[in-house]
Amino acid sequence: MREYVAFLNSAREMEGFDFEKIEKWWVARVKDFFIGKPFKIKMDLSKSVRTLVRGVLSQAERRQKDAGGTAYVGAVMQHLVGAKLELFLDEALEHNGFSVADAPTKRNGDFQIENVVIHVTQTPTESLIQKCVDNLSSNLSPLIVTSHKGAISAENLADAENIADRIDVLEIEQFIATNILEISRFARESRKVTVEQLVEKYNAIIAAHETDPSLSLIIG
Repeated sequence: MREYVAFLNSAREMEGFDFEKIEKWWVARVKDFFIGKPFKIKMDLSKSVRTLVRGVLSQAERRQKDAGGTAYVGAVMQHLVGAKLELFLDEALEHNGFSVADAPTKRNGDFQIENVVIHVTQTPTESLIQKCVDNLSSNLSPLIVTSHKGAISAENLADAENIADRIDVLEIEQFIATNILEISRFARESRKVTVEQLVEKYNAIIAAHETDPSLSLIIG
């Protein structure tokens, strides 16, 4: 490092030397390094379960911003919900990579359990509400799992289509936290085991359906 700094200092006299460009290059390399790291879920039993979930999603939001729009948040949300469903139902479900669209695979949504179709999204859109309309036409019950802001948007969009009273909209933090508490029977020590099981299932889904290992989770 000393040699490199000495080189930079001496190189200032070289033609075409652009220190700002070099600095930006190193900043980009640092971001690449952290983008390649797994997300961390902090096992602090003094905090609420919602806080644990929020912490993971906050990391995904920061990484998404640094990565120039790569949809880390949506991918993490989809696979967290998938892992939670498998843990709660105690059965394997069909999973797809985040970038796999519904139409080519003829899916009604991200997950379907009995007649309930689950759509997981960070930002609900009119096209998603149209999918919900199609679900209802097929005698299916749509459920949207989204962010806090997304829940407000989904309800407004659903109201515009006159289906607000026919679909369920839940915030993802609450959706996951409720089941973790129920599965652990509200016991603090059991909660730790349940979170570990959730992370294990989540990582298995990432390994099987995504090409980016940095989407995985580690417990810290």
